Amino acid sequence: MATLRRVGPGSAFKVGLVVYAFLGLLVGICMALFSMVAGSLTGMAGADATTAKMMGFGMGFGAIIIFPILYGIIGGIGGAIGAVMYNLVAGWVGGLEVDIS
Repeated sequence: MATLRRVGPGSAFKVGLVVYAFLGLLVGICMALFSMVAGSLTGMAGADATTAKMMGFGMGFGAIIIFPILYGIIGGIGGAIGAVMYNLVAGWVGGLEVDIS
């Protein structure tokens, strides 16, 4: 058995950033699809509903850009905080035992 005694906060930040950015991209794509469908349904409201259509399209398209950035930053910060907390606790209890083969 090997003991994991320390996790580098910088590497945990990078991993969290990338993982949560991909998750944010998936959520952003889903939000974009739902917003575009909702925007197209406003066409049934009448001919003067172009603002609602553009808002649905713009919010959906913006989600593909904004969600990965926000999720990535929050995930990276969370990963770094988690690594610092793990290092603190591992100093008290001795770390995590891992069987590597």
